[in-house]
Amino acid sequence: MNHFLDIHKTDPAALRGMIDQARATKNARAGQPKATPDAEQPLKNRMVALIFEKPSTRTRVSFDVGVRQMGGQTMVLSGQDMQLGHGETIADTARVLSRYVDMIMIRTFDESVLLELAEYADVPVINGLTDRTHPCQIMADILTFEEHRGPIAGKKVVWSGDGNNVCASFLHAAGQFGFDMVFTGPQQLDPEDEFVALARSKGVQVSIERDAKTAVKDADLVVTDTWVSMHDAQSTRERRHNQLRPYQVNEELMRHARPDALFMHCLPAHRDEEASSAVMDGPHSVIFDEAENRLHAQKAVMRWCVEG
Repeated sequence: MNHFLDIHKTDPAALRGMIDQARATKNARAGQPKATPDAEQPLKNRMVALIFEKPSTRTRVSFDVGVRQMGGQTMVLSGQDMQLGHGETIADTARVLSRYVDMIMIRTFDESVLLELAEYADVPVINGLTDRTHPCQIMADILTFEEHRGPIAGKKVVWSGDGNNVCASFLHAAGQFGFDMVFTGPQQLDPEDEFVALARSKGVQVSIERDAKTAVKDADLVVTDTWVSMHDAQSTRERRHNQLRPYQVNEELMRHARPDALFMHCLPAHRDEEASSAVMDGPHSVIFDEAENRLHAQKAVMRWCVEG
């Protein structure tokens, strides 16, 4: 069963194949109307359940469009529709859904929901996001970097801000794709030690640097994410803003990176908080290419799930 649960749980050769497939499919569609089906339709006559316990724009639209372009159909289910684990068990839900659909993508809170769903499902399960990781986003980010700058292996990636779920998947990718990574942010928001150790065990350099300007020196890519979640209380928001203000990605900070460094943000963004509008709209930014590439990367992930 080809589940796509996390980057570090997927063979590096398979990951490389997905990136190459995504780029080839994107190039093949160049100049075509967005609604045009792909020439190859690996999801023809297949039904994909898209489960959203968390709200979404990019994940929902990109998966829905991707399934349709590959010839499949989608069934979009909200947390209220499913109420996973609040009546019927997650295991029983997985068994039932496997009788109806050919693939499941879930965007949820607790990682245990994803893992239990995958354990009991008889169809591929894709991690659309959990509170702990966000692998589909990083597949899009790798694709975006390589479109603009070539192979990411051996490059320096700097994460500035909160060591959150997106940062975690970047650390997973560092080990699998062979690039070095620096985290810069307050100690209270460091990424999990487990993820740092995992990347280092694969032979790449991972370091933590509290001074943001020192961290981004010679960076090939600078990445950040929102400082607060939509679910955070006001007191949490204020505390995080105070902690993270020195790590805003602005023009001054980017001047310390390589002249051709790229800037990424997975969106949605709180402009002029975690990153200045001048950077987001500036020459280093590839944030909208990054958003588009969610579609192409996820199509490659889904194809791998059904074809191997």
